[in-house]
Amino acid sequence: MLDTANYTPRLKASFADEIKAKLREEFGYKNDMQIPRLDKIVLNIGAGAEAVRDSKKAKSAQDDLSTIAGQRAVVTKAKKSIAGFRVREDMPLGSKVTLRGDRMYEFLDRLITVAMPRIRDFRGVPGKSFDGRGNYAMGLKEHIVFPEINFDKVDEVWGMDIVICTTAKTDAEAKALLKHFNMPFNS
Repeated sequence: MLDTANYTPRLKASFADEIKAKLREEFGYKNDMQIPRLDKIVLNIGAGAEAVRDSKKAKSAQDDLSTIAGQRAVVTKAKKSIAGFRVREDMPLGSKVTLRGDRMYEFLDRLITVAMPRIRDFRGVPGKSFDGRGNYAMGLKEHIVFPEINFDKVDEVWGMDIVICTTAKTDAEAKALLKHFNMPFNS
């Protein structure tokens, strides 16, 4: 049994022991509070047209996302009605979850070491998907690359958005931070 009181995620320990010193040396920070760190990771599954036709699809997306994240996901609902898409206000369309702390580090570790190598024809993630303020966004075409999802029980394969928010002020600092976490950039 895992002793959660004394447990520290592998990437969190690596950040404290090695990555902070490397970033301080690389960018010449004078203060520990200047060193960029992970703030949160936001996961999102948009069920879209499938959820419009069958309301159980949004619930299925929520269950799958909760399994992947390790905490309960919330259902996202339509803000306004759009007749052309047959969407009504407050209709469930997908789900999202925000990870912080130890769960965030555990998810990032599983994403980099387990899920990404399972992606078909994987050649790395694009290195240009930063927003200008040190946050990185990426998408997965299939949520079934995560080992928590039982492939036999999946009724629908969902795409998934992953946004990694950091405290970095620039994209270069954020990219250096993620590179030290072994994020496989292709450029």
